[in-house]
Amino acid sequence: MVLLSPSICGMRKLLAICEDYADQHGLKYNADKSELLVFRGRNKSPTYIPPVKLNGLLLQRVAQFKYLGHIVTEDLKDDLDIERERRALAVRVKITLFKAFCQTFYTSSLWANHTQRAGNTLRIQYNNAFRLLLGLPPYCSASGMFADAHTDDYFAIMRKKVGSLMHRVRRSSNSLLRVFAERLDGPTLGRFIKLHLRNGA
Repeated sequence: MVLLSPSICGMRKLLAICEDYADQHGLKYNADKSELLVFRGRNKSPTYIPPVKLNGLLLQRVAQFKYLGHIVTEDLKDDLDIERERRALAVRVKITLFKAFCQTFYTSSLWANHTQRAGNTLRIQYNNAFRLLLGLPPYCSASGMFADAHTDDYFAIMRKKVGSLMHRVRRSSNSLLRVFAERLDGPTLGRFIKLHLRNGA
């Protein structure tokens, strides 16, 4: 929620209206999460800003804040927002390249008999490659970094690969393949179940 006023007096009146509405509806604004930004004119800037309070608490004055993803500054310049978009563009390019070149795992849907060490080695290298590409610290959470980037982690890719194989085989017109796919003791289904159990999915 953003309130705009041409004066501090007007801002105080708007805040009073909000406080009255909150009181009537059993609500309360959080002053700790509320901020005050004063826009500066081109040729002059106010030397003194009277205090502005919400629920009796002084609002912190800031030089910038983010609203709906856009960075608004007191001088109304867009430099910081352009820099934000530049950084976001670089990250998007890196993630796109990572997905194109590092998530193929050709024939991985057929991996039904391998040691845990072999799988862990590939998973760790996959995680480290993503950290290196995005410049993330080596100790950051793997699940967290993939979630923040809206990118599949190693186990998600494996589940999708195996699930896709099972789906295609079960829909096959070949009756022998369908029989193989429906076997409860089959290696593919066994791996699919293990992948879900291992990650709590």
